[in-house]
Amino acid sequence: MSDNPQEDQQQAVFCDMCTEEDRKPARKTCMKCEISMCVQHLQAHLTTPVLLQTHPLTEPMAAGEAGLGGTTKCPQHGKLLEYYCLDDLTSVCVSCAIEDQHHLHNMKTLSTARKELVEKFSAEQQALAETEDKRVILENWEKSERDKLGLSSVRLIEAVSSLRDKALTSVQSSVSARMVPIKTSKSSIQEAQNEKVTLHFLEMFSRMHQDVEKAKAVDLRKGLEPGDDRDKLVQELREGGAMMVEQAAQLWGSLLTLTDPENHQEVFFNDPGLTFDPQTLGTGMSLSEDQRKVYYSRWLKQRSAHTLLIQQTHTSCHRWMISLPKHCDWTIGFCDKESAENMKDGEVYGLRCQGNQLSSLKTEYYDFIEASPRLDDGMFCEPQKTEKPKTVKKRRVSSQLIKFPGENGAEEMTRLEKVEVWWNFFHSSLSFFNMGSQYQRREILTIDVSYKSFNLLPFVNLGEDMAQKSSSQQPAVVTGFRFGAAQQQASQQSQQQSQQQWKCLCGKVYTEDSSGYRHERCRYSNGSQATCSCGGIIGAPRTTELLCELL
Repeated sequence: MSDNPQEDQQQAVFCDMCTEEDRKPARKTCMKCEISMCVQHLQAHLTTPVLLQTHPLTEPMAAGEAGLGGTTKCPQHGKLLEYYCLDDLTSVCVSCAIEDQHHLHNMKTLSTARKELVEKFSAEQQALAETEDKRVILENWEKSERDKLGLSSVRLIEAVSSLRDKALTSVQSSVSARMVPIKTSKSSIQEAQNEKVTLHFLEMFSRMHQDVEKAKAVDLRKGLEPGDDRDKLVQELREGGAMMVEQAAQLWGSLLTLTDPENHQEVFFNDPGLTFDPQTLGTGMSLSEDQRKVYYSRWLKQRSAHTLLIQQTHTSCHRWMISLPKHCDWTIGFCDKESAENMKDGEVYGLRCQGNQLSSLKTEYYDFIEASPRLDDGMFCEPQKTEKPKTVKKRRVSSQLIKFPGENGAEEMTRLEKVEVWWNFFHSSLSFFNMGSQYQRREILTIDVSYKSFNLLPFVNLGEDMAQKSSSQQPAVVTGFRFGAAQQQASQQSQQQSQQQWKCLCGKVYTEDSSGYRHERCRYSNGSQATCSCGGIIGAPRTTELLCELL
């Protein structure tokens, strides 16, 4: 109701059948008769069966209002719109429903159609309400990512500006300082040339000469002048530049993840505290100084299969990336410490590469019914009547081949070189990703992990070499070598050179002379097969290969 009584009077719908002097408010409007009626004049429509069935009544509607007049009749046939086509979602007349294009459609009366559509609307509204949580999560994620990227951008701009300002200010100050002697010498020369008094000219010449010598000594090369200031600034620029590049890489990766999270990962750098456990090294294996690379000495016999465990110095490791060898089979994943060697009946979840085939490893539990105990003569003991066969839970490690869809039903997989492993503890899943170009990855496998414990350890199992000749085909890291001359020339010139050096895998450097090797105050004679503190034979020519590396 409005505050204006005259406006309410104009909006009210009155009976069209009452006299002009005594018009009463309308109670219903007949859509077929297209008139509004009060309670008295409505009785005929309510008591006459034919009118009640064929004349639809609605709430009072004024003439010309939407739904009364032309919009209540079919524009094609001029008949009252009495039906609703659920297929085309439009109101139709009886001729449209029987004769025209709607005659095979799902037709309902207006009231029935309204009821069904209200129910459908309620179901859709419920379905929309169920997505409310996801909508909120999506909006919060977008806001969080926007704020995070904005902060990263500001930090990157600040880092770039800081480096730029330091470099430009230092160079500008240096150039300005070097220009002072040159400008002073030019001024001295000009003053001397303008001096007309001989005595004064001769007195000025000495000062002019000094100024010219200083100007000639100025270093006019580009950049800062050599010295401690330049070295200090270069070091600051290198350190700051490395941090800037890392920030830019993180921002780049975040942008890729924001726009295409399924095919791009967050910028991920392994924790430097993630290392190989030295106590799990096999024969002939050695670690780099940071314990993130595993080497194998080829001078020993052919390497056998072995399992390496990965340790985390701070917290439990749930995500790591590793580069793997091409010339041997491997298995990576998580396992308990007792299952590290056999990989058969313990807690093992992983990815195995055999040749060019990949398979998943997963621990499964099954019911095992224990047999009745046997007597010494091999006969079964007769169980008591109350006894039942004892069922125990046992576990086994199952393997399943991984197939990738392709044009012919299977896609040929090239051997993986870099793999990311991610154990999502809270979602009880273990995922493996093939790492291609930077920040590009492809999911290989995700398996359910039923084991609810942080005690599982990341492991790498390296199989036997596929062929002995593969070692000569792989890029090798030479560690048992002689410094200075090429290795082939070293053996020929060993008699002529007075001293050479030999470096052990552990990093110790031994000096060689005609009588043997020495390290600090210790001396080892030739032919004694002396060993280094790490167990390596001093002076033995050897070549080591990089087996795997934590990235």
